[in-house]
Amino acid sequence: MAQKGLTSSEVRQLTEDGKINRVPDKASRSVPSIFFHQIFTYFNAIFAFLAILLIITGSFRSLTFLPVVIANTLIGIFQQLRSKKVLDELALLDMSEYTAFRDGAEVKVAADKLVLGDVIKLAIGQQIPADAVVLEGEAGVNESLLTGESDEVEKKPGSELKSGSFLTAGSIIARLTHVGAESYAAQLTARAKEVKDKKSEMIRDIEAIIKTAGILIIPIGGILLYQSMAVNGNSFNDSVVSMVGAVIGMIPEGMYLLLTMALALSAMRLAKSKVLLHDMRSIETLARVDVLCLDKTGTITSEDMNVSELFPPYDITVGYSEEARNLLASYIHTMPDSNITMEALRAYLPEGMPLEDAKITPFNSKNKYSRIESPRGVFRLGAPEYILPPREYEENRPLIEARAEEGKRVLVFAEDEGEKTNAILFVALHNAIRENAVETFKGFADQGVVVKVISGDNPLTVSRVAAQAQIAGAENYVDATTLDTPEKIKEAALNCTVFGRVGPEQKKDLVLAMKEKGLKVAMSGDGVNDILAMKEADCSVAMGGGSDAARQAAQVVLLDSDFSHMREIVGEGRRDINNITRSATLFLYKNMFSLLMALFSILLALTYPLRPAQVSLVSAFNIGIPAFLLALEPNEKKQQGRFIRNTLIRSIPAALTSFLAIALFVRLAPDWGIPEGEIGTACTYLLSLVGFLILLHISRPLNKYRLGVIALSFLGFVVCAMQFNELFEMLRVTGHTALICLAFAGAEVLIMMGLTAVLERMGKQKK
Repeated sequence: MAQKGLTSSEVRQLTEDGKINRVPDKASRSVPSIFFHQIFTYFNAIFAFLAILLIITGSFRSLTFLPVVIANTLIGIFQQLRSKKVLDELALLDMSEYTAFRDGAEVKVAADKLVLGDVIKLAIGQQIPADAVVLEGEAGVNESLLTGESDEVEKKPGSELKSGSFLTAGSIIARLTHVGAESYAAQLTARAKEVKDKKSEMIRDIEAIIKTAGILIIPIGGILLYQSMAVNGNSFNDSVVSMVGAVIGMIPEGMYLLLTMALALSAMRLAKSKVLLHDMRSIETLARVDVLCLDKTGTITSEDMNVSELFPPYDITVGYSEEARNLLASYIHTMPDSNITMEALRAYLPEGMPLEDAKITPFNSKNKYSRIESPRGVFRLGAPEYILPPREYEENRPLIEARAEEGKRVLVFAEDEGEKTNAILFVALHNAIRENAVETFKGFADQGVVVKVISGDNPLTVSRVAAQAQIAGAENYVDATTLDTPEKIKEAALNCTVFGRVGPEQKKDLVLAMKEKGLKVAMSGDGVNDILAMKEADCSVAMGGGSDAARQAAQVVLLDSDFSHMREIVGEGRRDINNITRSATLFLYKNMFSLLMALFSILLALTYPLRPAQVSLVSAFNIGIPAFLLALEPNEKKQQGRFIRNTLIRSIPAALTSFLAIALFVRLAPDWGIPEGEIGTACTYLLSLVGFLILLHISRPLNKYRLGVIALSFLGFVVCAMQFNELFEMLRVTGHTALICLAFAGAEVLIMMGLTAVLERMGKQKK
């Protein structure tokens, strides 16, 4: 009765009753949530408060910062909505399906459409979607995601299954007993995304900068407003305008927006190549990777496996018998395994009579073989070194290694006769090298990423395949069965490129050993035996054609299983890191200058010299426009050092230069007879000059695109300062003021050059 399953009416009723296998997914925000989180931000609230104060005072010209704020918010909403649309469409392609019995027929049902009591078929590699009980069949189940133990647990009729575990051998029919929030599915999702929720270095640093600024602006703004009115005797209107000019310069709202936009644009570009990002921040993590660990099958080679030949053991000179071939055909058509090896054998030997009264032990990665016990005998199929006695293996080693030298994988079909095992037939299989494999791995080498191949296959075979793909160091291989101590694993992790006969626990240990040496590690996998290592890696990548469990645990999924996309991902990540690091320097320059100038104004009881409109002019053409345009430029150079350190080293000289020049100018302007109305205009020119100097500095080495960005920004500043001078409160200065301003400008150039040289020299010495 198990195959009958539920009826359509029962499914409808259970769905209406909420007995459906659907767990709320918080990974993707809803449309209202996107609007809410983009509009109702802390800094938008600050801007709204400042705008209200300016409107009350009638200083409408000082509201020039509002269009930028509104545009930033709208762009953020647009990019997130567009990214959500693309990623949601791809997520639908990534959704797991199961074979369920309904109305007595087999139907494909998405995991979140299964209901309580559904009877489903599960095969090797599939993740168990909800708690269940086995009705028919036997299987090996790995519960490592739930228990942390990678040992295989045998499941028979009556055994309980927990969602989150996955089949490593066999196939079963099971009935769902707990679904949705009542099962382990919610806990599995949380655990599978532990790595994804870790914030990357750049995100942490940017959030720290924004949080610090957010805390400082309130007390500083309040003190400036009080001092201007109570100490300097200015009117409420003038005090508000002065305070707003200081505060908006300290707000780094554009930095986080730039980061979000850059990552969203990268995610959208990658989405077109069928790359699904569970978390956009994983782009940055991958771009910082030092070591990329991957399997042979599905990455270096294609997923399709083919039988090259059948060949006899060493002592048969005439060739293998037809009886041996037929016996192998019967074996593979009796074994229920559906992995690519078995499918290749069935394609090569399409006809075979299943063995009767067979007791089956499916293949698992721990034993490296499958087994059938039947009236005709006890047979095994798998890795020769795991099946054959040492003496017989050594006698057949030349035959096996000759094929391994050609990059082929060799299996042995053997019969157990009491305590003796005899080889009947050998099978040589091969996967073709992917068409773009050589180019892909050469690209990684050019980017300074070390590639290591970790496989369960014969190490010599894997080494030869890696050599064919031109992976550097492919000749440095090791048999992981010899790595029986933590010390040996740590030594091999650093010195070897190819690892063969690796078990799931060893894959994890190798990743951990590399991380202990300070290396950032990415792990690519498609099988259930890769998950433990994937979860320990800094970034995990799964093949779309791989197991459900691997796809759930990964941060990045290559939906078309084309590993060449990895170069695109790394390239996008490096574009984002390099360009955001460069552009963040511009934001920090303005923020640090504004903070220093505000503190100086408080200490000396001076009126803050810059008006809000003047700050907006500098923000637009010294920071906003060039930062956005530079962030679009391809840039695959590997970033060295911490984000915060790199940006501070570049921005501190400019901030100090502007502060020293403008503070001295403001302090001495009355003594030099400079009209009060011209001070703000002169300070805007001085602030902008250093802004262009730092823009020129961070754009090195110059190319046509960067020169074009600088020229466009400079032209935009000049046009707005001259043609829209009333809007930006840029008064025409007298010749006397202009001469003094030029003298200060020359001093700024010299001071900035000196400070930059000193800090860069200090930075190199620390490295």
